[in-house]
Amino acid sequence: MKNLNDEISKITNYRFKNNAILEEALTHPSLNKRNSKNQTENYERLEFLGDSILSMIVSAILFKLFPEEREGALAKRKTDLVCGNTIAKVAKEIKLGDFIIMNNSERCNGGKCNLKNLENSLEALIGAIYIDGGFKNVERFVTQYWKKLAKDMLSPPQDSKTSLQEWTQKNKLPLPEYELAKQTGPAHNPEFTISVCIENYGKVSACASSKKGAEQKAAELMLEKINNGEESNLT
Repeated sequence: MKNLNDEISKITNYRFKNNAILEEALTHPSLNKRNSKNQTENYERLEFLGDSILSMIVSAILFKLFPEEREGALAKRKTDLVCGNTIAKVAKEIKLGDFIIMNNSERCNGGKCNLKNLENSLEALIGAIYIDGGFKNVERFVTQYWKKLAKDMLSPPQDSKTSLQEWTQKNKLPLPEYELAKQTGPAHNPEFTISVCIENYGKVSACASSKKGAEQKAAELMLEKINNGEESNLT
């Protein structure tokens, strides 16, 4: 088997001094490995750290790239750039799934291609680079992939939840109501079903690996339902 540090250094342009923290960043919770203090060694703690570091660095990138934009527009750009789908997209680009360490059951169920696993492991890797090499190294890695994504974003995106809320306000209707319909799957890989209800338009539901993701999908489906209803009224 090729040396993990050698392979990861090719995609991060950073070589870890501490191999243990690199392995921790790439260890899926399905393994439930424990250290001498009986603490679980997987990527969850580093993922928590990496999420905040990524958000900070992306905010700085946007602040410099768009000096004329107000806070609201910058916030919309950041939300899109640090969402699960974008993080997973970068993880797929660098083929990070090939290096995630997991048990046979998770692997056989497509764990190396699972978008949530890719998102979590990349956030953990970001956290690990920060711990092992400091801010300059992790900033260099994040900038390498996210600056181009930021430059390619011609205008601030409008997320589905915001669009749906603005539509209800424009039409003098009560604000959308989101409700957790059910949660399934194991703790390390859950699936949430969220429903959203709009007066006169009923309820729609959507599933995702996070509550925020499911809410966005439900809002998107509701907007489609509203648009289809309005088109039907015109014919």
